[in-house]
Amino acid sequence: MKEIIENKESEKVRNRRVHMANERTFLAWIRTSIGIMAFGFVVEKFTLFMKQMSLVLGNSTIENTLPPSHGYSSIVGIFLVGFGTLMSLLAFVRYKKVERQIDDDTYQHSSSLDLLLLLTVLAVGIFLVIYLIHST
Repeated sequence: MKEIIENKESEKVRNRRVHMANERTFLAWIRTSIGIMAFGFVVEKFTLFMKQMSLVLGNSTIENTLPPSHGYSSIVGIFLVGFGTLMSLLAFVRYKKVERQIDDDTYQHSSSLDLLLLLTVLAVGIFLVIYLIHST
């Protein structure tokens, strides 16, 4: 009888550790999504910052050295903020799904969120490289 109680206790401790690992993974996804949203905000506001600096400095040399703005920074910035928000939502859905699977002892690895992040960062990186090459 004592062995059964000890096995249940060790099972609870092991299960608790797995749940905490799941929560740490969820928090890492949240930190990543906040970073993506912050980067999107910076990208969106960078052109405005450069225009403000040219007004503060009172010369038009900064404005003349800026590449012509086609509004791409706003589009990319808004996309990144939206993607960060969507990634937060998907991270929560994944967290709850894994939590259920841990409780039911039916955990199955899924890398769909990893793949989505990889493809989006790759696409944004390629776009930014092309944009920077085109603007020089």
